Amino acid sequence: MLRVLAVDDEVPALEELAYLLRKDSRVEQVTTASDGVAALQGMVQMIGTGERLDGVFLDIRMPGMDGLDLARLVGGFPSPPRLVFVTAHEECAVRAFELEAVDYLLKPVRAERLAEAVRRLEVAVSPPPEPGLDDVIPVELSGITRFIPQQAVWFAEAKGDYVRLHTVDGSYLVRMSLAALERRWADAGFIRVHRSTLVSARHVSELRFEGGRVMLTVGTETLQVSRRHSRQVREQLVRQHRGAIS
Repeated sequence: MLRVLAVDDEVPALEELAYLLRKDSRVEQVTTASDGVAALQGMVQMIGTGERLDGVFLDIRMPGMDGLDLARLVGGFPSPPRLVFVTAHEECAVRAFELEAVDYLLKPVRAERLAEAVRRLEVAVSPPPEPGLDDVIPVELSGITRFIPQQAVWFAEAKGDYVRLHTVDGSYLVRMSLAALERRWADAGFIRVHRSTLVSARHVSELRFEGGRVMLTVGTETLQVSRRHSRQVREQLVRQHRGAIS
């Protein structure tokens, strides 16, 4: 179970966040701090006594030491807790994920969105899984069964009751829903960029803006990200690629 620290200089917001965290059965202990200095002192004390701290739910705009300053200091700890930013300021998301944040929540915090952040924190602090075989999708081609490895797939497109898998060697039609494929490859770095498109983050080489739209270069293809998914896609790509080089 998780042991976390919640930090916010606004008392009502801090009390609500702590209340919601304590209601989550995956959270064992919640301590609180009302500013960055108090939070830092508390974490240093925990380290000194050998107490475990898995995550910090951290406001950004605070007087004195703000959340980003505190996060940079925490990053220098021998075994730093993972960070979840909780803020009313959307514009700090990229900087937050550059600090390897697990998640970025906007106020007012919804219980279901906080639950998702707790899930991500739980995954982040869990031991890495044992290495296993890459998932493979069998494809029938004129009496021949070809096995398409997950790591070879650039992106997948919904085609009615089928999904078309795009790879460097061509595209392959599989009888499967995109939702089922998304669930199957949820932990393999595949991101929903459109209601009909799932993209492999490992194959994204470029993200850019064209005419107010977010565009991705995936393998040799250019794909448009829907407005609905734009912010989430940008955040996930920053987080995943930062994690890959950490």
